[in-house]
Amino acid sequence: MKLTKHAHACVTVEKDGTRVVIDPGTFTPDAAEAVSRAQAVLITHEHFDHFDEALVAGALAARHELQVYGTAAVTAALGSQDARVHTVAAGDAFAVGSLAVTVHGRRHALVHADIPCPDNVGYLLDDGALYHPGDAYFAPDAPVHTLLLPTSGPWTKLGEAADYVRAVKPERIIQIHELMLSDFGQRSTADLLGENGLTGTAVTRLQPGTTLQL
Repeated sequence: MKLTKHAHACVTVEKDGTRVVIDPGTFTPDAAEAVSRAQAVLITHEHFDHFDEALVAGALAARHELQVYGTAAVTAALGSQDARVHTVAAGDAFAVGSLAVTVHGRRHALVHADIPCPDNVGYLLDDGALYHPGDAYFAPDAPVHTLLLPTSGPWTKLGEAADYVRAVKPERIIQIHELMLSDFGQRSTADLLGENGLTGTAVTRLQPGTTLQL
């Protein structure tokens, strides 16, 4: 399975000719190109940095084979689109071509008591090969090889991130949701959370456009 890192929270996953894009939001400059080559789009929640509604709606109109999976708020925004838009929740399982997907978690992490927490789901791909948590530190009840770890945003906390990694126990960590940190901030966060820091597991930082084999 191949992973391509895009800016912020967006990644592309490929396996045996199947390609899915997770969380193409407005902070991802090449999101339209990524979606144009995918069989499916997976959305963790409705926030604009994860879900560019206009982009995804346009892709659905242009490509009748495209499938979209997301929370109820995401699918309500898009409509059914001839049953190509699917509402998912914790406990669901589905497949996109050769990629098996299970759905975990229910709520976005708390920013502040005055700000509502929308539904948020995480996607576990290929029997634990990769987990994208969206905007939550929810640990799935399943082994995780590679964890995509959010490291910046109004809801993130380094102490909670460290405890989250310890709970998940991944073999590998790749930083996502990093756009609100400077380069120095990303490096210091990776050091604090990484192999010689609080988790004992190296944090890999990928530049947008980088592809690696998982």
